[in-house]
Amino acid sequence: MSALVLCGMLAIACFVYTFWPVGGLQVQKNKTQVEFLRERKDVVYENLRDLNFEYRAGKYPEADYYAQRTALEEEASVLLTKIDKLEGKG
Repeated sequence: MSALVLCGMLAIACFVYTFWPVGGLQVQKNKTQVEFLRERKDVVYENLRDLNFEYRAGKYPEADYYAQRTALEEEASVLLTKIDKLEGKG
């Protein structure tokens, strides 16, 4: 009986050790819509840089490159318009 209790206590201790949060819970800062749009804009610009690099390296056919570039540029334009409206510049 005591072996069963010890095994149970060991199982509980292992469970607690495994799933106990180390540094407590971390709270993420709430972002404003403008901050979110700026981060998305940065991602789109980075994707454009990568696309240009890969096209120059010969990894993209010309038609695919122009279609992808156009889509990314349109997305960037929409994001910039939204940012300007939210900041009161538009």
